[in-house]
Amino acid sequence: MKLYIKYMVSLRCKMLVKSELEKLGLTCSSVELGFVDVKEEITKDQLDTFSKNLKKSGLELLDNKKNILVEKIKAVIVEMIHYSDEVPKVNDSEYISEKLNYDYTYLSNTFSEVKGITIQQYIILHKIEKVKELLIYDELTLTEIAYKLHYSSVAHLSNQFKKVTGLTPTYFKELKDRRSKSLEDL
Repeated sequence: MKLYIKYMVSLRCKMLVKSELEKLGLTCSSVELGFVDVKEEITKDQLDTFSKNLKKSGLELLDNKKNILVEKIKAVIVEMIHYSDEVPKVNDSEYISEKLNYDYTYLSNTFSEVKGITIQQYIILHKIEKVKELLIYDELTLTEIAYKLHYSSVAHLSNQFKKVTGLTPTYFKELKDRRSKSLEDL
C-alpha cells in the first residue's frame, strides 16, 4: 500500500516515517521523498495512529489526488536540486514531466492551483536555499556553485539570489563570516 506524506523532504523525514511505521508493526518496502510503500494492509486504527504521530513531527498524510500530485512534484524538485549531482540532459520542465509521466502543463496548472506559486518559482526558491547552504559550507567558489546548480552564469545566479534574498551572494557570505567572528569574540 502506497501512502503519500506532505512535507517529507529530507533523509530525516524518511527515517522518522520508517520508525513510526515500525512502531505500529508495519514494514516498508521502500521509503522515498513524499511517499512510502507499506508491505502489509493497514487497519483504520493504524492509519489514524500513524497520521497523528506524523502530525506531531510536522508531517501530514495526504489523501487528496491534487495534493498527492503536488507532493510528488515537490519531491522530484527536492531530489533534483539537493540530492543529484548529475547535469540534466533536458530542461527542468521536461525532467519533471518525464519523472512523473504527466504533461507539464497539467503539472504546472495543478501545482499553481494548490501552492499559489509556479513550479519554476518553487525551483528557484530551492536553488537559492541550496546556494545559501553551499556558501555557508565555503567549500566551493561561486563559479563552481553556479555550475553545480546549472545556472547559465555567475551573474544569473547572483541576480536571482539578490532578487530572492535582497542580498548578493558575496554579502551573504560576509554576514556569515562576521557572525562567526563575533561569536569568537565572546
